[in-house]
Amino acid sequence: MHDKTLTELAAGLQAGKFSSRELCQAALDRIERLDGELNSFITVTAEQALANADAADSAREAGDAGPLAGLPLALKDIFCTQGVRTSCGSKMLDDFVSPYDASVVEKLRQAGAVNLGKTNMDEFAMGSSNESSFYGPVKNPWDLSAVPGGSSGGSAAAVAAGLVPAALGTDTGGSIRQPAAFCGITGLKPTYGRVSRYGMVAFASSLDQGGPLARSAADCALLLEAIAGHDVRDSTSVARVVPDYTAELDTSLAGLKIGLPKEYFGDGLDPEVETAVREAIKVYESLGAKVCEVSLPHTHLAIPAYYVIAPAEASSNLSRFDGVRFGHRCDDPTDLEDLYKRTRAEGFGEEVKRRILIGTHTLSEGFFDAYYLKAQQVRRLIRQDFLDAFDEVDVLMGPTAPTPAFDLGAQKDPVSMYLQDIYTIAVNLAGIPGISVPAGFAGSRPVGLQVLAPHFAEAQLLGVAHQFQQATDWHLKRPAFGKETA
Repeated sequence: MHDKTLTELAAGLQAGKFSSRELCQAALDRIERLDGELNSFITVTAEQALANADAADSAREAGDAGPLAGLPLALKDIFCTQGVRTSCGSKMLDDFVSPYDASVVEKLRQAGAVNLGKTNMDEFAMGSSNESSFYGPVKNPWDLSAVPGGSSGGSAAAVAAGLVPAALGTDTGGSIRQPAAFCGITGLKPTYGRVSRYGMVAFASSLDQGGPLARSAADCALLLEAIAGHDVRDSTSVARVVPDYTAELDTSLAGLKIGLPKEYFGDGLDPEVETAVREAIKVYESLGAKVCEVSLPHTHLAIPAYYVIAPAEASSNLSRFDGVRFGHRCDDPTDLEDLYKRTRAEGFGEEVKRRILIGTHTLSEGFFDAYYLKAQQVRRLIRQDFLDAFDEVDVLMGPTAPTPAFDLGAQKDPVSMYLQDIYTIAVNLAGIPGISVPAGFAGSRPVGLQVLAPHFAEAQLLGVAHQFQQATDWHLKRPAFGKETA
């Protein structure tokens, strides 16, 4: 069962081929056997999961099953989950047990999904390799010497290894799409405001967005429909009707206008990645789409603008972790200043400290206008680039990342790590939706094709991705890892 998609498992449950308990027990057994090597989970909630699986089976027998009834999932450990540790991959929250559920957790429960546990992640979602976690790095199931990407690397690795059929992640600068590309799965970042951020521990509030990672675009459509929607508890949540995301999956691509940003095919792009992406675009042409070159002229400013805005917002958001109310607290503080200093020095890792320092500096008197305000002005230009491009074309396509997954420990320079997100960061700055789909391999490591669409055009985006997956089998490829214990 571990090789089946979420959609196939839903059909199997509906047909009575297996029960939710059988399905969830099989997944839990596989996690127990294999995750010691991957390290994709921080917490596994086996007892709670089996109880919820039994409840889903009872609901199905009573004819009261929700759309995701009995389907096992995992949550990135950034979503507050009542009664379960929510660590954000940090020592600071190692012993924090959330007293409430995030909005998306509530929605998944209402839909009948069964959460098997919380997945590993870069600390407070700050990273592109899942190496900054307090709980150790996650390994890529395609090659255990490689990173799975980040910050949602635990979710991506768990899905790719067949530990769960789908998982939720968050995307602040590419943290769903890049690990999806590195692990050979499908990952969707919705439009900013499409999915509630209530109960999702904040990194950069104007950039963070939750979304699904799964085997296929059809699976992502099923999950997005469950978690999307307005939430009065999140002031950035958009009051907009949630469409049937599965309805447009089979829409013909004849006449679709695809734009290829010339800035996404220049220096720094791995030749094998470029070859795989261009071959994928030929598939779209064979399906009736029209391709043309477009320009996003301010692309080169995306990383510098992001690494002013995101750290500034992180500096503000993470100020709450002071040892007073919850989370880590240093031993025997001599006074309040000592409490603050030692708690934060002990609780945060190096990358988080680096970004807090950068953010605090850019927000300080004398630097706010020069850095933060200027970065926001650049952000507006980047957003306008996308709006202008979508006046000419329906979707944009290019590589998700400039390289395939790199080796664990290979990126020692923080700036080199930041450059991994060159094709994904601008999407968050503009607030548009994007999806990464498997599109081949560079050597033995997966390559992702990124597809971008206008604000709130997720239905079209998912349809475009689904049609590609109907014509190719890249999303059906499975790593050798774990096959001997299937």
